[in-house]
Amino acid sequence: MRVFISADIEGITTTTLWEECNRTQAVYAAAAQQMTNEVKAACEGAIAAGAEFILVKDAHASGTNLDIRQLPRCVELIRSGCGHPYTMAYGVDQGFDAAMFIGYHSAAGRNGNPLSHTFSQKPFEVRLNGQLCSEFTLFSLVANYEKVPPVLLTGDKALCEENAGMYPLLKTVAVKEGFGSMTRSIHPELACERIKAAAQAALTQDLSKGLIQMPEKFVFEITYKEHANAVSMSYYPGFALVGERTIRMETSDYVDVVRARCSWLTARTSCRAKFLTEHLLFSAFFRSSVVKPRCSSCFCNLAR
Repeated sequence: MRVFISADIEGITTTTLWEECNRTQAVYAAAAQQMTNEVKAACEGAIAAGAEFILVKDAHASGTNLDIRQLPRCVELIRSGCGHPYTMAYGVDQGFDAAMFIGYHSAAGRNGNPLSHTFSQKPFEVRLNGQLCSEFTLFSLVANYEKVPPVLLTGDKALCEENAGMYPLLKTVAVKEGFGSMTRSIHPELACERIKAAAQAALTQDLSKGLIQMPEKFVFEITYKEHANAVSMSYYPGFALVGERTIRMETSDYVDVVRARCSWLTARTSCRAKFLTEHLLFSAFFRSSVVKPRCSSCFCNLAR
């Protein structure tokens, strides 16, 4: 059995402050260790269920948070990013039997986690086909698109409850709940015990029944906190400004959605205008490829 795992940090137990998720801060080390512990627990549960190979995508920020030395030997770890539109789910393909999402968090606009956001802190909310879209929504659909059933989600209580019925075989483990700027977390050791048990149980199901049918049409909307972000992002091919702070894309190809997210929601504000000037003429090529766009001024990765 081959298992894919995508891991984030804002949804692990105890994380409450943005500083805990920032590798430049002293309090980050404890959060990174717990992130590794929860991924390790998922791996151990998968191995107990018969997994022989596990690919883990370190999906938080720089993608350099997990310590592979603490993970089982059958694990391979993807660190950092290459610009591929799948970003947080990079590496998943039809060669895997199941996908797991560890340490995920509530969507922007939700009260379930003081660290709630979708892709960055700039959007007020993101919607896909009228429903609030979390990072789990977007990247679990990537796995489903690749015919890999999502079977485990761990994170905050609100995210787990909202997505419990999204996939037929999905099991959830809530390790904390948030209200306003507060969190109430379970003990880190208990979180790992529950994640390990859930991972094992998830993989003993009939995995052939774990997929859902992808929608025929996707309406992708982003409402920003600042109107200037909406205006500048509206020039991306396929998006249109539909309100003072909202842009919308309609497409029948789900890859258009993740490609648009990859290229624009994490782009550096200082480089957006130059990126538009340099790349808009090549939009047809860009929309049909997974080439990594870079700003020629600083060569920053506009698509992580």
